[in-house]
Amino acid sequence: MRILVVEDDKHLARAIKRGLEAEGFAADIALNGVDGLWRAKEGDYDLVVLDIMLPGRNGYQVCAELREAGNWTPILMLTAKDGELDEAEALDTGADDYLSKPFSYVVLVARIRALLRRGLRERPVALNAGDLRLDPAAHRVWRGDTEVSLTPRQFALLEFLMRRSGEVLSKRTILEHVWDFAFDGDPNIVEVYVRHLRKKIDEPFSRSAIQTVRLVGYRLDPDGG
Repeated sequence: MRILVVEDDKHLARAIKRGLEAEGFAADIALNGVDGLWRAKEGDYDLVVLDIMLPGRNGYQVCAELREAGNWTPILMLTAKDGELDEAEALDTGADDYLSKPFSYVVLVARIRALLRRGLRERPVALNAGDLRLDPAAHRVWRGDTEVSLTPRQFALLEFLMRRSGEVLSKRTILEHVWDFAFDGDPNIVEVYVRHLRKKIDEPFSRSAIQTVRLVGYRLDPDGG
C-alpha cells in the first residue's frame, strides 16, 4: 500500500513517513499543496494523508480539486484547527475522515487501516431535474450550461429538495435535514432560504422548480420547473 503524506511541517511529515514504513506501508512526502495536488493526481496512491493548513493550496482546495477531477483516493485530513465547522468543511469538500492535531500515532494508523479496508469510493451520482443539475461531490450546480453559485446552506437545501423531488416536504422536515433536529430558531428561516434559492436557480431562467404547496410545504418539480 502506497500512501502520500502532504504536510508542511518537515519533522512531522518525516515522522509519519518513518512510522508508516515501520508498519509496512510505502510513503511519499509533499511539503506544500501544489506539490501534493500534482503528486496525488499523477501518482498511484492508495490513500492521502492531507494537512489543511498548507502553503500554495490549502487542504480543502487540494481535496476539492481531486474530487472534481474524479480522483476518489481515500483522504484523511490532519489539522491543528479544531471544531465542528472545520470538520464539516473537510468532509463537505470530499475528505473521508478527519483527525485533529495533536493526535495519537496509534489512532492515525487505525484510521488509515479502516479507510484502506473500505477501498475506493464511487463518485456520487449527479442529481438532475430537467436542465437543473447538482453534483454533490464537486458542490456545483448548473441550470442548463450556466453554473450557479450557491452558499453552503443554499446548496444543502437544494440537494435535499432534489433528492426528494416530487415529494411535498414540510418546513419541519426541511429543518431537521438541512439544519438539525435541535434547531429552535424561527422556522420561517426556510422561507428565507427558499426565496434566495429561487432568485438563483429559477427567476433568472424564467423557471419555477421550487413550488409552494400552501399550508403544507415545498416541492421540487422533477422536470425542473
